[in-house]
Amino acid sequence: MKDFFKVLRFAKPYWVYAVLNIVFNILTVIFSLVSITMIIPFLGLLFGTQEKVYEAPELSFSASSITENFYFQITQIIETRGQIDALLFICVLVLVMFMFRNLFRYLALYFLTPIRNGVVRDMRNDLHKKVLSLPLGFYTEKRKGDIIARMTTDLVEIEWSIMSSLEMIFKDPLNIIIFLATLIVISPQLTIFVIVLFPIAGFLIARIGKSLKKSSGRGQNKMGELLSNIEENIRGLRIIKGFHAEEKIQEKFEENSDDYRHIMTKLLRKKDLSSPMSEFLSTIVLVCVMWFGGQLVLGAENALSPEAFIGYIAIFSQIIPPAKSFTTAFYYIQKGSASAERVLSILETDNPIKEPEQPKGKSNFESSIAFKNVSFQYDTQAVLKDLSLEIQKGKSVALVGESGSGKSTIADLLSRFYDIEEGEILIDNINIKDYKLTDLRGLMGIVSQDSILFNDSVFNNITLGNENADKEEVIAAAKAANAHEFIMEMPKGYDSNVGENGAKLSGGQKQRISIARAIYKNPPILILDEATSSLDTESEKLVQDALGKLMKTRTSLVIAHRLSTIQNADNIILIKKGEILEQGTHEELTLKNGAYKMLIDYQNFS
Repeated sequence: MKDFFKVLRFAKPYWVYAVLNIVFNILTVIFSLVSITMIIPFLGLLFGTQEKVYEAPELSFSASSITENFYFQITQIIETRGQIDALLFICVLVLVMFMFRNLFRYLALYFLTPIRNGVVRDMRNDLHKKVLSLPLGFYTEKRKGDIIARMTTDLVEIEWSIMSSLEMIFKDPLNIIIFLATLIVISPQLTIFVIVLFPIAGFLIARIGKSLKKSSGRGQNKMGELLSNIEENIRGLRIIKGFHAEEKIQEKFEENSDDYRHIMTKLLRKKDLSSPMSEFLSTIVLVCVMWFGGQLVLGAENALSPEAFIGYIAIFSQIIPPAKSFTTAFYYIQKGSASAERVLSILETDNPIKEPEQPKGKSNFESSIAFKNVSFQYDTQAVLKDLSLEIQKGKSVALVGESGSGKSTIADLLSRFYDIEEGEILIDNINIKDYKLTDLRGLMGIVSQDSILFNDSVFNNITLGNENADKEEVIAAAKAANAHEFIMEMPKGYDSNVGENGAKLSGGQKQRISIARAIYKNPPILILDEATSSLDTESEKLVQDALGKLMKTRTSLVIAHRLSTIQNADNIILIKKGEILEQGTHEELTLKNGAYKMLIDYQNFS
């Protein structure tokens, strides 16, 4: 239940709606109770046992005062108009009470709806915000499909399991308490008997509820696996078809799908057991009440009148539906708690990339970038070992080396996508951990090997993150990136949609839009992570030309496999197993005839 209360904290902004809901629920219960208690004077009139009250007592908020005054009014009607009119009066009164009861019930639901939808919306927004804020390392351990499942199916489960139970949670306890208080007034002896029986039934229901939560958790985890399978299969469709692996992939998916079916079958059977079980337990309690209450009516002491006993049964029968729905809500909450736990596990994940308590602002780059004795590892795998290097303002530094040597990690650490364990990274002689994150990353423009485009217009992809974009500046950036010509050939020019991840564009076109994005941002520090490695010769020439324009007057950190693209760099650093093996200009390293020269010879030979 602790996860349920954690979800309820999202309802805090909607406390006004909650108060109104509770007020109208109280009014609903009161009018429902009054309409049902009318059965006692009604039966008294039919049986001729109605007590007549000829003097009205002083009116107060006590139950006896209200009852006596009501009986006084009925006595007056009987004496002046007869019993038939008194009966009609009671019937009309019941009708009016039920009309107000249903009006207040609607108003209670009316004010509950903003709470239910608002809480789920706020959770969805907070979850998406958290997903954007968590470091890249978090997603190396989590499957994308499972993250998507938590943001979709788990939130839907919370909405339908937990939030749909709010009405029962807010209203049913009020129903039970007010009706139970009325039963105590009618017959304390019989009500004590009822109070003893209900906890026994509640214990049996709670036992099933706990197992329901476990099954629901397994089901949501399996749904996360299914969504991961679907996401991977769609992304890898070209390879699946190319290697005729459709049958094998389908078998794996069907296996996971069958596991999910088995889990959900058990889950739904347990859930379906809640209603008949709670109804049967309630019936047992009702039969016990009838047996014990009947003895009070038939006993020699006549502790309870027949019409009062029938009224007692009628009121008690009104406790059964809220008690039943309350237990159903308990089942739903247990079922939804598994989803809440999965969602909250992300919301409560600690972000290791923290803002400094007193961040320093940074709007421009003045002198240098320095890595001092930097060591870093992913889990237990060491990537960088005591690495030191310096990049002066306006210079271009190229990182070369075999895959896995730590080149991209250096760029990620500079952007604080990860934090280092040892050493420090300085910009203008100040540790990057002391800068505000948005200011730090605002200094940098990143062009990676994988051109990340969003399913939006060309214009919005270039101006990403800028709400006050100037179209002339966008066009100028596109021209500098050699992208303007092909953009204008698209159906709607800069307003053309690029498709999911730029699916409507070629690799070279996507890369040039990425470069246009970096040019438009106009950052003082440029990070190029193998920006041309996946392009054909013609596209590479256009992109390389665009990169040349972009790198002018900027400080550049270039990561490259193709050594032909970085020969003009001011400093070339050869990385091997997280350590600097050689560094210098292209000419210096070539003359040195070391590892760099071997790489050149190998690429020329291949």
